[in-house]
Amino acid sequence: MTAHLLIGPVLRRVVGTRATIWVETSDAATVRVEVEGGGTGTATTFAAYGHHYALVVVTGLTPGTSRPYRVLVDDREVWPAPGSAYPQSEISTRPAEDDDGPVRLIFGSCREATPSSSTRQLPPDALDAYARRLMTDPSTRPDLIVLLGDQVYADNTSAKVRRFLKRRRAAGHQGPADQVVTFDEYTKLYLESWRDPEIRWLFATVPSVMIFDDHELIDDWNTSQSWRADMAAQSWWAERIAGGLASYWVYQHLGNLSPDDLAADPLYQKVSTAEDATVLLHEFGRTVDTADVNRFRWSFALDLGRTRLVMLDNRCNRVLTPGAREMLPAAEWQWFVDQAHGDYDHLVVGSSLPWLMPPAIHYLEAWNERRADSDHPRVAARAEKIRRAFDLEHWAAFGRSFAALGELFRHLGDGDPDAPGDRVGAGGAYRPPATISVLSGDVHHSYVAEAELGTNTPVMQLTCSPVHNQVPAFMRPLMRFSWSRLAARGLRTVARTAGVRAPAWRWKRLAGPYFGNAVSSLLLAGRSATVRVEGTSRAGDLFSVAEVSYPRQDDHR
Repeated sequence: MTAHLLIGPVLRRVVGTRATIWVETSDAATVRVEVEGGGTGTATTFAAYGHHYALVVVTGLTPGTSRPYRVLVDDREVWPAPGSAYPQSEISTRPAEDDDGPVRLIFGSCREATPSSSTRQLPPDALDAYARRLMTDPSTRPDLIVLLGDQVYADNTSAKVRRFLKRRRAAGHQGPADQVVTFDEYTKLYLESWRDPEIRWLFATVPSVMIFDDHELIDDWNTSQSWRADMAAQSWWAERIAGGLASYWVYQHLGNLSPDDLAADPLYQKVSTAEDATVLLHEFGRTVDTADVNRFRWSFALDLGRTRLVMLDNRCNRVLTPGAREMLPAAEWQWFVDQAHGDYDHLVVGSSLPWLMPPAIHYLEAWNERRADSDHPRVAARAEKIRRAFDLEHWAAFGRSFAALGELFRHLGDGDPDAPGDRVGAGGAYRPPATISVLSGDVHHSYVAEAELGTNTPVMQLTCSPVHNQVPAFMRPLMRFSWSRLAARGLRTVARTAGVRAPAWRWKRLAGPYFGNAVSSLLLAGRSATVRVEGTSRAGDLFSVAEVSYPRQDDHR
């Protein structure tokens, strides 16, 4: 049987003179990547659940260049696609030396498949629009695409996927009628989403990193202990979590790893050399959600020039113990603290859930967490119902983590500017970063806010959501009102009745909220940063919504 490409190529990491390219093929095959002017890589596919994948490490690239490449499956050229009207995909590398040039990231979250993954008529896809512009203006090519969750929707499927599920359920496969459960069912989501023509070209041309949010598994994933108990009682949940996490590992997490990380990863080494990795991945997916010690770390970090990006898992590894909730377990938090200290100019933290929310919502979530921790069972149970009904599960609903993150940023921003840049021991001196930026999604509106920590470093919350989804019209006035001083004062008063103290810092909105589909860019150059939010017009073109540069000229730090 002749193998062909089902999905890909997806250009994931470019590190020095090496790059990783992910593909899914229709059958077992040998995949080869050849770069014009130098650079090659070959990998055999690995098999799992009847599907075939390869992650090709390309070596020998030339620093500081952009070169076209082609993909061969069993010595047959499959990319560029025959007859394609799109520009040829290229791999771009940064200079080998003096690598302190500007870094450009684009980011966003919450993308339902294009052209339609539901009965709703959604506004134009912002990533599609970005891809079309990049085709005509390659000078705007970013260094990295940062996708912050809900890359696929396991619990809100398209008509095509629902028809497939109907046949599966009729054949005896357990699960909700309109939601995916098994690994094989998950593959249909990625096939539908990543084969969109513009997205396929964009993913083949610009490196990307990704982190999950709840909809990769199910809405409100890991909201609380009682939520987990209720889901565990569902007959299909064990298979859902196994299939969801195993497919996320294959389709999204693997590509987040550098070539060196891949070589050192024990699971990847086992999977990529197994005759059939189905049992390995099923066991991994089944157990990784339940381990209390030595948890698998989905969070990761990378450097681009003088910028450090740390992507945080806000979902799988949460500590849900009432009275001791944490967004990250202790060991992973310490890993994050270590990554946050270093010799760089800009710290970018990828957090699928915004750290700084509209103040009224912040107080509502803090109040609810305190009530849910009540010693009175009825009070706690009522608060738990409210928590789950209104999705009160952001950083403010994990108050210890919310405060710890702000204190970490304050500590980083107060560093001794005369100290050496290399990381030193906890509490030691270091050169503070020029900027700290938290990239987030989830909340289906976009905004820019600044934390007033009183440090030498501006600390910004940059939220961009959705890429391709929408907020119901009746919700928009309520969300706008949640940013008002009147709403903040009212909810702060309510929160005080539960013993909630005001945060140790304030924050202010600088741009937004914007409720349309959007993609944002972050340009980091020298010791300054500029974020730009762009929305989509009815015609599917991008237009500027907001632009904010920082440090701002009126800052007095």
